[in-house]
Amino acid sequence: MAAPGADRIVRVLVVDDNQWFREWESKFLAERAGICVVGTAGCASDGIQMARDLHPDLVLMDVAMRGMNGLEATLRIKAEAASPQVVIVTLHDLPQYRTAAAACADGFVPKTQAVWALMPLIDKLFPGTGAFQVRA
Repeated sequence: MAAPGADRIVRVLVVDDNQWFREWESKFLAERAGICVVGTAGCASDGIQMARDLHPDLVLMDVAMRGMNGLEATLRIKAEAASPQVVIVTLHDLPQYRTAAAACADGFVPKTQAVWALMPLIDKLFPGTGAFQVRA
């Protein structure tokens, strides 16, 4: 018998101005059975609009982007009714970013630890989705 929620798919929006990382993260997530990447955005303002339009369950948000930063975008996304979970995924693993993320986001993952830290966090936020299972 499947675990409760095992058939649920976590809909993810990836927001990062680094195209290479955005593509890598999307591919990494798409290989997981319990995850569907519903969109990607290269800047915070596009990410906010896509979150409104696509209604993802989870937004993976970079911090340092041109224009609006990811922390401000997270605050705006979280201010919406029925807002998604937001996890900060950043190259800048600095105490001030961790503190700011703790005040507005649902998690924080340094990009240097994404391979082993992202999936446990997603599983914690969305238990029983099978997010750890790699697609056959």
